Amino acid sequence: MDIRQINDEYSVSGQITVEDLDEIKALGFKSIVCHRPDFEVPDQPTFDAIAARAAELGLEITHIPVGPMGVTADAVTRMVDALDEFQRPMLGYCRSGARSTAVYQQTQHIRS
Repeated sequence: MDIRQINDEYSVSGQITVEDLDEIKALGFKSIVCHRPDFEVPDQPTFDAIAARAAELGLEITHIPVGPMGVTADAVTRMVDALDEFQRPMLGYCRSGARSTAVYQQTQHIRS
């Protein structure tokens, strides 16, 4: 797991696993947002599997998939809502962290 801090409220990572969630919690994250659609690759953990363990650990989590169409207006709106509603610091993840970074960056002009 390669977590890259964007700022005090938000960090990004490539794909996480159910097993990573204990460490994510121990690092102090309060919420998670998944930007990866399920089944991009056959061996990827599903959002539901990660969400179930996150809930057990008391982590807030939501799924805002960013697929082949790239970052959409709907994804940005939903990300703004997540940032407004969820506790921070928040971890966003996708395959590499790029989509999680891009969608967050597009929220900044709305939230400033």
